[in-house]
Amino acid sequence: MVHIWVDADACPRPVKEVLFRAAQRAQIACTLVANQHIAVPRTPLICSIQVGQGFDVADNEIVQRCEPGDLVVTQDIPLAAEVVEKGAEAVTPHGHWLDKDTVRERLNMRDFMEEMRSAGMQTGGPASYSNQDKGRFANALDRWLARAQK
Repeated sequence: MVHIWVDADACPRPVKEVLFRAAQRAQIACTLVANQHIAVPRTPLICSIQVGQGFDVADNEIVQRCEPGDLVVTQDIPLAAEVVEKGAEAVTPHGHWLDKDTVRERLNMRDFMEEMRSAGMQTGGPASYSNQDKGRFANALDRWLARAQK
């Protein structure tokens, strides 16, 4: 049975709410992994795992546990690259799919932006999470659920 894994430390609240409703509706297990306690609804389908502090501890837990066909929700491009390599699918909270090709592109862009910041260039931060982002994520999740339930 497929599973939804969430890199929950930086996951926006609206995304969690969409995931909670979808997991219940579709009867698919959903696990949030974070360095801190994450409150989840009381249901056997949804749980959270609190991992120890440290760089990539939550990411490593997700990589270790995910299986081919699972869905991983993350903004972390290196994590997405690892789970895609294992045969899982990855989607950002903004509803953008990360496959072998797009992960490579995003890694290159991330590295470029890091070089720019290291050189002292102001690159700005990410835009705030919008209702459009939430809708795009919900639509991407619905498409994945439809495929997963076949």
